[in-house]
Amino acid sequence: MRSLAASLALVASLAPVARAQTNDEESSKLRKSIVTVLVTRRAPDLARPWTKQPPGEVTGTGVVIPGRRILTNQHVVSYASRILIQPDGSSDKLVASVAAAKPGIDLASLQLEDESFFDQHPPIAISDELPTPGEAVSVYGYPVGGETLSVTKGVVSRIEYVTYYFMRGLRMQIDAALNSGNSGGPAVMQGKCVGIVASSFPSAEKVGYVIPAEEIRAFLAAAERGDLSYRPRLDPMEQQSLENDALRASAKVPQGASGLLVRRVIVERPDDPIRNWDVLAAIGDHELDNSGMVQAKPNLRLAFDYFLPGLARDGRVPITILRAGRKIPLEVPVRYGPDMLVKPLDGAYPSYVILGPLAFSVAYAEHLVALKSNLDALVLRHSPLVDRAVEPVHFDDEQLVLGPSKLFPHRIAKGYSLPPFAVLERVNGTEVKNLRHLIELVRKSQDPYLTFEWADANAETLVFARDEFMKSTDEVLADNDIREQASDDMKAAWSSPLAGPGAYSPSMR
Repeated sequence: MRSLAASLALVASLAPVARAQTNDEESSKLRKSIVTVLVTRRAPDLARPWTKQPPGEVTGTGVVIPGRRILTNQHVVSYASRILIQPDGSSDKLVASVAAAKPGIDLASLQLEDESFFDQHPPIAISDELPTPGEAVSVYGYPVGGETLSVTKGVVSRIEYVTYYFMRGLRMQIDAALNSGNSGGPAVMQGKCVGIVASSFPSAEKVGYVIPAEEIRAFLAAAERGDLSYRPRLDPMEQQSLENDALRASAKVPQGASGLLVRRVIVERPDDPIRNWDVLAAIGDHELDNSGMVQAKPNLRLAFDYFLPGLARDGRVPITILRAGRKIPLEVPVRYGPDMLVKPLDGAYPSYVILGPLAFSVAYAEHLVALKSNLDALVLRHSPLVDRAVEPVHFDDEQLVLGPSKLFPHRIAKGYSLPPFAVLERVNGTEVKNLRHLIELVRKSQDPYLTFEWADANAETLVFARDEFMKSTDEVLADNDIREQASDDMKAAWSSPLAGPGAYSPSMR
């Protein structure tokens, strides 16, 4: 008879084998759920907004989820002219299209033309639990450096509530190795998807970011409702921690109370009761600490606005403030969508109009990314593209209108030059509110000359004879083989009838 010690030793020796078999079975099952996403993309050409960049190839990862859909990152499939998915260990490439996408949180779901694929490729279960920092995680995907499925392992380093693309959301940091091509691949714990790889941190080793399952489930629910709008958020305000004793005394914060100081409300609105030097003490029943953090679960504290989407009702959210030491419950309005002046394209193509030898467009967040190597030059010329990049709008429909990357060659532009993407300030002395307003100003002008003034320092004022300027537009379009004078959303503003003597009412090319 085997002794107890020998039996225990045998069990211990077999445990690694059992774990290895379990891991192999799990990996084998997951392989059927994970695909390569092959994308042909036509991204915008910000320097030439009337056209698109040449086609480019992008590769990412996708995972089969319930509902006969494939989940991946929005940035993998943005501006896709063709999407193919390739199962693991197969040469087949199946045609896919975007079923739903939410740029703000960088998630997209794909549908297939031939749904019989899903009969042999089961969905992966999406976890209901948020992992705890320190737990082990495996990441599956198709990174550069090979063609077969890659599996890397690590631990959850931290979980935070952060800004993605003009929208706040949960983000999980892991230390598993991630590379280009991993985007869209699942992070897995105990056979369930706990998140989708979003990005790595090139300048730091073993720092990767994952969109947690909680965000995935929220995205899929929003897609089911047909509501992929931005999440509610508070009006923009400058906030400050309340750890300094003198600061607390100045703000009349009672002993033992905590919260986040509102240093400045950036845009004061009549319907928003929060004022400068109020202290945000609680959101709903959740009390803030002196850094604005709230206990979300044991061993996990998150920024207070994590609770905002779940508490917002009918456009308002319950907030408790301290004002001059007195606790006051408030119903505070929430806003939807980025009301920042320089907004992202969110997968759209830029608005533009060509007038004479000038191509005008709207300033987008993508301009800042494209011009990051020239930010010093933008700062030196005091460009509003930099100075107001993160400011809210001052009025509804406000836009920064950008001039061309360079003027079209035409005789009426002789001797003129502009720095790339100068911000248009005035036309014939009237401040330009947005691109549509620019078109109206040009068309309604009855002055013999059109004068364009710019907000950028040292940008030349451009003056054109009005009749010559109007006639030159068709010549510029023909000389440069440009098919469309304006983006679809601007065509009506250019060609619609205008009342008044001398108003220019052209047909849109």
